Amino acid sequence: MIRGVRGATTVKKNTEEQIVSSTKRLLEKMIKENHMFPESVSHIWFTVTEDLDAAFPAKATRLIDGWQFVPVMCAQEIPVPESLPLCIRVMMTAETEAMQQEVNHVYLNDAVTLRPDLELTKRKENR
Repeated sequence: MIRGVRGATTVKKNTEEQIVSSTKRLLEKMIKENHMFPESVSHIWFTVTEDLDAAFPAKATRLIDGWQFVPVMCAQEIPVPESLPLCIRVMMTAETEAMQQEVNHVYLNDAVTLRPDLELTKRKENR
């Protein structure tokens, strides 16, 4: 089955170092929590809020050993008023045996406010 694995994080400042390092941390957690391998991933979409333009978050994928051939794409989020600032969102599309409710979506930093119902720690506590 092909499933979407969601993730999001925030940074404190619009710098290349923060965007890339925070995205790498998010990806590594998404990979670990969902037992992903690059061969099972179709592609990864990254979006950023309009206040982030210092780097492409997809660059973080290339820093993870074995993930250099996974197709990636970046885009800007719709600038909705009052939306969470300095936010990086990820949609990883992958083949997995996991049922929809078993997928571990990962939200870090201030992004935990986006989907508190899907936040990883709460889901694991409720299992």
